[in-house]
Amino acid sequence: MTDLALVIFAWAAYGALHSWLAGTGLKQRVAASWPQAMPAYRLGFNLLALILLLPPLWLTLRYQGEPLWTWPAWIAWPVAAAVAAGFLWSLRWYDGAEFLGLRQWRTGEGGDREALTLSPLHRHVRHPWYAMGLLLLWTRDLNAAWLATAVAVTVYVLIGSRLEERKLEAMYGEAYARYRRRVPGLLPWPGRSLSAAEAAELQALARRR
Repeated sequence: MTDLALVIFAWAAYGALHSWLAGTGLKQRVAASWPQAMPAYRLGFNLLALILLLPPLWLTLRYQGEPLWTWPAWIAWPVAAAVAAGFLWSLRWYDGAEFLGLRQWRTGEGGDREALTLSPLHRHVRHPWYAMGLLLLWTRDLNAAWLATAVAVTVYVLIGSRLEERKLEAMYGEAYARYRRRVPGLLPWPGRSLSAAEAAELQALARRR
């Protein structure tokens, strides 16, 4: 198998494993067979997702093919800085302990329900972290391996975000259904944003579910 084929296979395998680990089916089986393990499920999932990310990333970075496209520094570096700043700024609206699974592990609670939080970025796209990640990914210099990685990750984000939204709609009901109809997934679009008051209304509706 060629180096490029290995890169493609590694990302496909990562996407499949990540989706399986995040799926409700596996969580339900673990809850039924080992309920005592559920408080550590979110933390274990995050750690395993990080570890599993290393092989495809290593294969991508070690590929020595010629560049297919090179971005000028005046585009690539400001984009990277903006993405980093946007990511750090958005953390203000996340409960880090809950997101990582540390709170569930410490308290012994197996539930995975977070309050619906619509940050300022969420008022314009439903998946701001995915959008920023894809922007960063596609504005790096592209050789064949990086291009294959960018395509594979983009396809996975498009599919994975849809699967994630099914769970969110089941969790938050009409609040998330209305949010999904109103706000685009990854690309901001004129006239399809929420005001701060509209976001607060949807969050209140989700809490009443």
